[in-house]
Amino acid sequence: MAYDSAGLNSAGAQSKAGNAPALWTYTTTDAAATVDTSGYFNSAASLFNIGDIIFRVTTSSGSVSTAGIHVVMTNASGVVNVSDVTALTVTNTD
Repeated sequence: MAYDSAGLNSAGAQSKAGNAPALWTYTTTDAAATVDTSGYFNSAASLFNIGDIIFRVTTSSGSVSTAGIHVVMTNASGVVNVSDVTALTVTNTD
C-alpha cells in the first residue's frame, strides 16, 4: 500500500519542536519493511525534520499485529527516508 495521511498524528506540541525531535504516531496496515522504504512519507515531507520519531502500529483485521519506532534519517528535496524499525514486542497473554 502507500502512505495514508489519515494514519499520521502529532503526539505533542509540534509548534514548539525547535531543536527537539517531534513525536508522531502512525497507524497503517503496511508492514514495517514497506514503511521504512525511502520515499514512503514523501507526501508528508513538509511535516518532518531529521531526528523526528514516528511510533508506528500495524493493524490487520481490527487488531494490532506489530508496533515499532522509526526515526527520520533524511528529508531533502521532498524525499523522506526513515530508519529501519526498532520493533516493540506486542503480546496479550490474558
